[in-house]
Order: sequence, then structure tokens, then C-alpha cells
Amino acid sequence: MEDQINITYITLSGYVDLNRYRYFYFFVVLTVYILTVCSNATILYLIWIHKNLHEPMYIFIAALLFNGLLYSTNIYPKLLIDFLSEKPNVSYSACLLQFFLFYSFGCSEFLLLAAMAFDRYVAICKPLRYRNIMKRSTVNIFLVLAWFLPACYLAVQATLSYQAKLCAFNLEGIFCNNTIYALQCVRSTTITVVGIVALLHVVVLPMLFTTFTYANIFRISYRSSKQSRKTTVETCVPHLLVLTSYFCLMTYDVVIARVQSDFPRIARFIMTMQISLYHPLFNPFIYGFKMKEINKHLRRLFSSAKKV
Repeated sequence: MEDQINITYITLSGYVDLNRYRYFYFFVVLTVYILTVCSNATILYLIWIHKNLHEPMYIFIAALLFNGLLYSTNIYPKLLIDFLSEKPNVSYSACLLQFFLFYSFGCSEFLLLAAMAFDRYVAICKPLRYRNIMKRSTVNIFLVLAWFLPACYLAVQATLSYQAKLCAFNLEGIFCNNTIYALQCVRSTTITVVGIVALLHVVVLPMLFTTFTYANIFRISYRSSKQSRKTTVETCVPHLLVLTSYFCLMTYDVVIARVQSDFPRIARFIMTMQISLYHPLFNPFIYGFKMKEINKHLRRLFSSAKKV
């Protein structure tokens, strides 16, 4: 199983020439990685040092940003190495590890967003019971489940994939995602069933729960005062923007394995790059600019930095 799988980068029929522009790609990806780390780490630092941000909502935001850092670190370093390699390759076991981490962190985001939706529902619709419901122990349980549940499902899929017989050794993509199934001689029924169950439990149900929860929040807030509606928009819209963006990208990633041969290569390349480059930067900017308290501390940090 230690066969080397050649990761063939999508060349876009001449629009992208890896050999000719490898240093340009390296510079772009390195720049985005540095921006991702700095932006996420800055907001994490602000949440850590300011006690007024030690609330469940901000703890979940911190968890989401930390998850984004892990997600990016799973992709970027290997991608940077590959851009400087004459013939990018990776062992099958290392490829499966990247697959496991990519989808574990990816699915954790849906569960974290669902936990944030529940937190906002209790805060807005049941404010008098908020402290009793959203205790530190409750927050900790949500965080553990958000990271543990996807890891369990993905561990099973990675183990079954490791045991599968391979008939191909050329993986078309920029990192190891669900296209690894195309390498297997026969698509395992067990892997398919586990994948469907995992998709239902850690993506579909959390997505439906989050959508239903926010629908109830907006319905109840609509009947309340103007200030209440304003507060709801300020705290809930950033979560919905992140959820919508992420759901679209992950839906593409799941579907593309089924229609890969028919999907235009240039479109496939652009969408894959959005998953790896655009989304990890989206969260810190959304929460940094849209969340009032975080934005206030962010402005103070920049102001003090300018004075220095």
C-alpha cells in the first residue's frame, strides 16, 4: 500500500502551465497561507485576551477559526512543496491521512455552525434561560462532538480505503480528497454506505437544523422591537453567510467525484482552488468585520499598532 500516487495537477488545457508558472503559484499560495494564518490567529488572540469575548458565541467562533487553521495547514504545506517539485507525488497512506484530515475538519465546520445556531436561538428566543442552558459544560460537549463525530466516520472510511485494491496510480487534483475513490478497482459498498451515513449525520442534518433554527430566530425577531431585529441581523447574518458559502463549496466537492469526467477541467480547477484558498480566508474577514464586539477590538488593535 506504499505505492506512490502521482498527483497530476490540472493543466487547464494550456491555461495553467505548472512548469512555467510554478514560482508564481508558489508565491500566491504562500501569500494566501500567511494571510490565512495571520487573520485567523489575530481574531483568536483577541477572543483569548478579552474577557467580554469569553461567551459561548465567541468561543464557537474561536473554535471555527481554529478549525480553519487546521484545515489550511493540512493542505497548504504539501501544496507548496508540490509546486517546487518536478513530479509531485505522495504515498497512498499519506494521501489517506490528508483525506481523513480534510473531511474531518470540513465536516466539523457544519457541526460548529449548528452549535452556533443553537446558541443564538437560546440567546434570542429564550434569553432568561440562556445562562442555565449554555453552561461551560454544554459548550464543551458541543465542541467535543463537533471534532470527534466526523473523525470517527472518516477513520472508518480511511481504513476501508487503505485496505482496498488499487487499479490506478494517477490522482487528478491538487490534494487528496474524495477523488481517491477513482483509484480503487471496485468501489466498496461498505465505503459508500458509511459515506452516506456520515454525510447525513455530519452535513445534512446539521445543515437542516441550522436552517430551521435561523428561520425560527428571524420569525420570532420579526415580531419583536426594531432593536431586537437589528441585534439578530448583526449576530446571525455572518453565520448564515459562512454556512451558505461553505455548503456550496462542499456540495461541489462531494458531487464532483460522481461527474468528474463530464465537468469542465477549468471549472473544476477554479472550484477546487476556492475550497482550498478562498474559504479559509472567508471566516476571519466575515467575523472580523460583521461581529460588532470583535470589530471594535480589532480597530483598537490596529490603532495601537499604528501608534507604535
